[in-house]
Amino acid sequence: MKKIIFITILLNVIYVRLQAQELFSLEKCKEMALENNAKVKNAQLSVEAAEQAKKEAFTKYFPGVSATGAGLVAEKPMFSMQSEQGAVGMLKNEIIGAVMATQPIFAGGQIVNGNKLAQAGVEVSRLQKQMTDNEARLATERYFWQLISLKEKIKTIAEAETMLTRVQNDVTAAVEAGVTNRNDLLRVELEQHRLASVRLKAENGLQMLKAAFGQHIGVAPEAFDIEQPDFGDMVLPVAEQGGVATLQQRPEYQLMEKSVDVAKLQVQMEIGKNLPSVAVGAGYNYMNFDRGRPTEMKDNFGMAFVTVSVPLSGWWGGSHAVKKKKIELRAVENTRQENADLLLLQMQNLWNELNEAYNQILLAQKSIAVAEENVRMSEKHYNAGIAILSDLLDAQNLLQQSRDQYVEAATGYCVKLAEYRKAIGENP
Repeated sequence: MKKIIFITILLNVIYVRLQAQELFSLEKCKEMALENNAKVKNAQLSVEAAEQAKKEAFTKYFPGVSATGAGLVAEKPMFSMQSEQGAVGMLKNEIIGAVMATQPIFAGGQIVNGNKLAQAGVEVSRLQKQMTDNEARLATERYFWQLISLKEKIKTIAEAETMLTRVQNDVTAAVEAGVTNRNDLLRVELEQHRLASVRLKAENGLQMLKAAFGQHIGVAPEAFDIEQPDFGDMVLPVAEQGGVATLQQRPEYQLMEKSVDVAKLQVQMEIGKNLPSVAVGAGYNYMNFDRGRPTEMKDNFGMAFVTVSVPLSGWWGGSHAVKKKKIELRAVENTRQENADLLLLQMQNLWNELNEAYNQILLAQKSIAVAEENVRMSEKHYNAGIAILSDLLDAQNLLQQSRDQYVEAATGYCVKLAEYRKAIGENP
């Protein structure tokens, strides 16, 4: 009685936990990854930081305002002057204050180019965020289809166990009737133990993979499950081959283009360091000397000024710095071209692999049809007594392997399709 009560409670707990699980589609899993993945969050923070740097650079267009003040309290006057009344001490209690505003008029283009660099920094961070998003989507595809593959493998094992149970019943009846010996029954039991071992490994692998997937999308593994497609009616998506035109859609290529733009701006910034700079300014000053003394003096006045700075001694070294930046620019351009060629090669390679994966599906489907017919004939011949048990067990193993190969081919194709879509600049 206690055992029955315990089993009932256990089944109720399992039922409640299953009811609490939320079923996620592939697209829902991608949304969760983009919302909760730590790398995606950090990429967004990088975008926000770059936007703040852009706002900081924009403030360089406005006047720079500074205020200074100083006070002095001395034990005795710092010096004295001789007058008709005798020696008079001066500079004992002093206050000086000034406010200055300086507006740059020309700075060799450094302010303008500095703002362009800050804008480029924002665009680079956004491209990097897009790449991180794509990586998160692709990782989600891989996790999702790996889970599907393991689930289908466990289902295939269950079907094989069901078939083996039917064979066991037939063999047991044959043994009891004296038609065959117990060796056949032992062979069936060994095969059952093998399948049980395979199932255990698959279930453990499924548990660990689901935990990793949950960490990726930010959901506890026991709180969700994934929607499982019907492989029997599954319509596999297809893709069109991309070329040079699609290369420009890739954020990786756009990032390389942006690196060239940044290198050009750095050349202009280096040139600007060697050009004269002009600024105008205005200020207000307040002075109060010898406060509270007979020699007290105080005054305030405003002023305007123009400054011109010419880096005469820096031209020699600056010319070499500019040449260095131009050399670095050529290196960046060379790297862009090389990486563009590699990206095109990657696209072609993934296209070939995608077509190969599709053909593997077609072959796996044919193998299943052949394996199913082989099992049917082997079981028929065994029951008729014209085939041995090992032939039937071998036929069942081949069917299980064929079904596993089909699932692996189908899920592998879906992952390869996501990789190819990412390679041609589409969201995987």
